[in-house]
Amino acid sequence: MSLSELGKDSRAVVEKLTGDERFMSRITSIGLTPGCSIRVIRNDKNRPMLIYSRDTLIALNRKECMGIEVTEVAG
Repeated sequence: MSLSELGKDSRAVVEKLTGDERFMSRITSIGLTPGCSIRVIRNDKNRPMLIYSRDTLIALNRKECMGIEVTEVAG
């Protein structure tokens, strides 16, 4: 599933990143790599998605979220 499909307070593990070179460089430079755990802080429609990963709060736009495939995990 795409990262953008997760609801508030969901936890997941990043499985796969897809996108162009610029996207891959940005996402990996902020620490989102396959295998890292994330928690959704905010996922409101038409607003950036806020996630928490590696002791960092990260804001991602909707297009960026579509290139991040995750597996939801229990809480």
